[in-house]
Amino acid sequence: MRHLLALLLVVFSAAPPHFVSANEGGTSGPDSVKNFQYKTALQSSQAAIGRKLDDYLFTDQNGRSIRVSDFHGKPLVLSLIYTSCYHICPMTTRHLSKVVEKAREALGHDSFSVAVLGFDAQHDTPQAMISYAKKQGIANAEWFLLSADSDTVNALSKQLGFLFFTSPNGFDHIVQASVIDANRIVYTQVYGEVFETPLLVEPLKDLVLGRPKPGQSFFEELVDKVRFFCTAYDPSRDGYQFDYSLFIGLVIGAMIILSGLLFVFFELLKKRRLD
Repeated sequence: MRHLLALLLVVFSAAPPHFVSANEGGTSGPDSVKNFQYKTALQSSQAAIGRKLDDYLFTDQNGRSIRVSDFHGKPLVLSLIYTSCYHICPMTTRHLSKVVEKAREALGHDSFSVAVLGFDAQHDTPQAMISYAKKQGIANAEWFLLSADSDTVNALSKQLGFLFFTSPNGFDHIVQASVIDANRIVYTQVYGEVFETPLLVEPLKDLVLGRPKPGQSFFEELVDKVRFFCTAYDPSRDGYQFDYSLFIGLVIGAMIILSGLLFVFFELLKKRRLD
């Protein structure tokens, strides 16, 4: 039942992409322009799903070079912001941080990576990213704070379907977090500065627990499958937990199937002896 609730939340609470104007909260442009932005943003963002990212080079908060390929082997949640944003980007990052912690509790702390990239290449330096992270409470959250040159930002944004435009007050941009699989392929997009918890955790659960990993033993794969089916969303606490009732149901079901197979086996053996 909880799996069904989580699935329904994912399907019905998936809001259209939020395209943020830099002067949001003030005067807005014509409705026709807004509708064009929403439609274009959605088409561009959705078209990126299934696309493999190139091996872009970034600089992290420690001044070290890091590439997309360095995240190989586990899923990556990537959020693009600009550090001079005074409202939407901070709200987006703070909410993303809350959901990421819930995902880590359910799936394992090191089961996926999280990165924030400043897309204002001229101003989003490693120092600016560190300052932004401190203000949003993620400085010690083991996130990657990334900076890049304008060519890299523009190329990556195009591959991610992330639309942004300069405006008199900063940038107009789509609000999205991209979930990228272990092979650098865009798996899904999560929209909005505030979104339902399963919209991020369910795709991560599928990537972390629902797929076999290279070099994984049969027992390890079996454990992941059990965790995949028994880790369920609880709407009352807006979090995930291991549902022991589902686990017990799986065990009982397996025992019934095994008993049936043993019964058939011994009946065939008995019949052969009589013959």
